[in-house]
Amino acid sequence: MEERTTVRQLSVRRFGFAMGMLFASLYAVSMVIVMSGPREAVVSFFNSILHGIDVTMIMRWEMSWWEMIIGILEVFILGWLCSAALAIFYNLAGRKAGP
Repeated sequence: MEERTTVRQLSVRRFGFAMGMLFASLYAVSMVIVMSGPREAVVSFFNSILHGIDVTMIMRWEMSWWEMIIGILEVFILGWLCSAALAIFYNLAGRKAGP
């Protein structure tokens, strides 16, 4: 007798929202680190995350609140779109051809 495995479908909306919130939360934590830490410590922290890439020249230390809010929204939207696409591809890959 042939055993069938059932592939569960991902909710595109829910998975996209969850990952969008995760990406936005990570962005917000990153902003808090940049705004609250001393420059040398922040640069060292991000250099270690990026395997030694020097971020000194690309760090922005002066950002307005509205730029931060726009950034969080943009990261949320990008996270939602990428995750929704991932859920769609996952669901398509889980379909079986035929009975």
